[in-house]
Amino acid sequence: MKTFAVFLCFLLSVLGADDARSADLPLPGGPVPPNNYYPVSAPINWGGVYIGLNGGYGFAQSNWSDTLGSTGNFKANGGLFGGTLGVNYAGFGDWVLLGFEGDFDWTGTKGSANNCALIGEPLGTSCTSNFDWLATFRLRAGYTWSHVLFYATAGGATGNPRLSDSNGVTQNPTAALGWTAGGGIEYLFTDSISAKIEYLYVDLGKISCPAGALCSIDNVNISDGTVSFTESLVRVGLNYKFSW
Repeated sequence: MKTFAVFLCFLLSVLGADDARSADLPLPGGPVPPNNYYPVSAPINWGGVYIGLNGGYGFAQSNWSDTLGSTGNFKANGGLFGGTLGVNYAGFGDWVLLGFEGDFDWTGTKGSANNCALIGEPLGTSCTSNFDWLATFRLRAGYTWSHVLFYATAGGATGNPRLSDSNGVTQNPTAALGWTAGGGIEYLFTDSISAKIEYLYVDLGKISCPAGALCSIDNVNISDGTVSFTESLVRVGLNYKFSW
């Protein structure tokens, strides 16, 4: 028993001396910075004002209707390209980003229906919906994970409809105002340059047609026609950010 006690005391003393020597050894990778903290990379700065370019394609539907009837939904697809202006604020926490973004795009969105006689046009006449430009103004809210931003967005949308028929008549009702919502992913390559891909659903509602206009031709004295327009946009964008 006495021998075991002596051996146990010897073993504990050896372990204690080994721990003391281990504490004096340098950590791998060189000397430790003051306060025993390893250096960490600077946090990613998503805050700032940015400008950019965007482009993509829209898959749209339009519908002309009045008291006589309706063309039903018909396709009106096309590409778009334009500019972006926005601001990010990342001061709510390490992962939360809020911002505001607006854009203006020239579009080639266009589509025709061949049954416009249903709304008072001559038999065999086709009618065409064409949007020359589209703008959105939206709030963005997202989650940042290092260089990646996952965001949702919603706000207003407006566009300029241009209506025409196969008889050569063209008219422009007042600009349409509606709403948009969607989401996307953005990647920050440097503190200034980022790229994104996003989806937006745009609903410009029902655009009222003046009395006697192409989409309200059944009664030249009453404005009873409307044109509806909805679109699914898939866009990519490249932004340059001025950090703060």
